Amino acid sequence: MTEVRGRTPRVVSLVPSLTEAVAVTAPGLLVGATDWCSHPAGLDVARIGGTKNPDVPAVLALRPDLVLANEEENRAADLDALRAGGAEVLVTEIRTLDQGLTALGDVLAACGAPRRPRWLAEAEEAWAAAEPVTDGVVTAVVPIWRRPWMVLGRDTFAGDLLARLGVRNLYADHPERYPKVPLGELTGARPELVVLPDEPYRFTAADGPEAFPGAAAALVDGRMLTWYGPSLARAPRVLARELRAALR
Repeated sequence: MTEVRGRTPRVVSLVPSLTEAVAVTAPGLLVGATDWCSHPAGLDVARIGGTKNPDVPAVLALRPDLVLANEEENRAADLDALRAGGAEVLVTEIRTLDQGLTALGDVLAACGAPRRPRWLAEAEEAWAAAEPVTDGVVTAVVPIWRRPWMVLGRDTFAGDLLARLGVRNLYADHPERYPKVPLGELTGARPELVVLPDEPYRFTAADGPEAFPGAAAALVDGRMLTWYGPSLARAPRVLARELRAALR
């Protein structure tokens, strides 16, 4: 970020995970965030639209010193428009836990956070100590949407977290990162487990498990599975509990 002298940097985040990370670590830096930035609770900043459809003029009107974005969550055209309007944009690419932990440190430093937060060290320690939820590897499919069915494919942050807990994604080698796969093919793969997060699609006990007869169904906290931020310190414990409950 361009050096800011004599005042607090102004940061706008277009990524819910990064919004939480900055707001928890250095309150007062954020001046804008998306409508989907739900954490921390009570965050009082200007709302500038969605991750996929931010109000570019509204972002620029906030006079940000830095805009935080992600190559997966935000559209290149919007980021180009922000740059054309004079904004400095930091774009993260996070497809593994290690990338996420490194990017979080880099983002916070770029925002001018005064020190590396304790929660980031706790997240590193928690995941370093994480163990598989079963004695062997359990095979799984991980839907993220239905109508049509979409699942985790290759090179995903969530897939990496599950692999560290001993869950092998049957579509981890698919050419696409989030492929659309017919339900018959998903069930025909005979997964031992189906992992059903509550975001982006809100799977529930009454909406999702019934489509996978014969497979254990784990309803998991989507934030713990897909967000890279302070929740990472709790994620291995929470996810392991949810997965073990399904596999009993």
